[in-house]
Amino acid sequence: MRILFTTVALSGHFFPLVPLAWAGRLAGHEVLVATSDRFVPVVLRSGLPASSCGPDVDFVELAAAATGHGPDDRRYAHGRAFGQLAEARLAHVRELVESWQPDVVVSERAEFAGPLAAAAHGIPQVEMHWGVPELPEYRAGAQAELRGVLADLGRDTLPRPARVINPWPPSLRLPHTTEHQGIRYVPYNGDAYVPRWVLEPRERARVCLTVGTLVPRLGADTVPGLVIPVLEALARLGLDVVVAVDDDVVNTWPPLPTAVRHAGRLPLAQVLGACDVVIHHGGQGTALTALASGVPQLVLPQFDDQADNAQAVVASGAGLSLAPGNATAQTVTEYTRELLGTVGFALAAAEVADEVAAQPTPAEIVDRLPELVVAAALPS
Repeated sequence: MRILFTTVALSGHFFPLVPLAWAGRLAGHEVLVATSDRFVPVVLRSGLPASSCGPDVDFVELAAAATGHGPDDRRYAHGRAFGQLAEARLAHVRELVESWQPDVVVSERAEFAGPLAAAAHGIPQVEMHWGVPELPEYRAGAQAELRGVLADLGRDTLPRPARVINPWPPSLRLPHTTEHQGIRYVPYNGDAYVPRWVLEPRERARVCLTVGTLVPRLGADTVPGLVIPVLEALARLGLDVVVAVDDDVVNTWPPLPTAVRHAGRLPLAQVLGACDVVIHHGGQGTALTALASGVPQLVLPQFDDQADNAQAVVASGAGLSLAPGNATAQTVTEYTRELLGTVGFALAAAEVADEVAAQPTPAEIVDRLPELVVAAALPS
């Protein structure tokens, strides 16, 4: 079987696909990842074959005009940006589908060229769902941007996937996910070195702070204004503090407190298991890695799915959250102390970790993909 994976050029969107693609290769299937020119090296470093589907269109530049809007408007504007990315790539993706002839297309939920190409050629398409919310604004925005493309294809709306795969544990999902197929969340962090201190016993409570890869680019002027005072306040508590962000981001920040053990790129799957609390922005990768590691978390959501992800974490009992307007060095420090001093958070996080581990593995999900191929071949 041939499986084509499609993704936009954002790490947080591609990384959830990697364990499933690995599982496909280990099962003996042919696997190929389609993305834009600039992102091909990122895919290749994951050990997966990649094909370029056109020049880059920077999502951050497209989304920049949406930064001042309310949450719903911002989601809709981001949907339009993803629609523009799909329009720029669609011809290349269709050519790839025609020449390589995959049996199934697996796309992350914000990539719309793959689903359109699959529908045009009668190929079943599977969606990898990331984040807790349904995000109808994404689909509406992309559909508005792709109106002309849809008309050319004889369609009124974007195609719906034959199946949706969801890595969130069932107890944290919303009603719209009733028919979703669960999959065990297996963290993939890219090419990151594991320092020795991660593997050694810790003498003090350790807190990890991370803001992901996209938040610093969309909020480059505001992130350091919160992060630096928070780090200074945490250092005064006598904690072992690590900052997990890309090195090029740290290099743009003011000097960090001397109590910060490490600042730069870190593999969260290994690092969070050696931490007592993680403070983060609410992105799926960080939230689910913390849940899978059984680590309490403080979520400071910024946009799109992050607020809903934070609510799910809070509802599970595995963490706390602060809205953007309430996040200050004082409140973050107070909430961190509460997470460290209340055993109930760690117990709840451990329960959710067991639920994550009980989900079907990527290998099991790959074994079920041929069902879609068979179903697609049956007369309607």
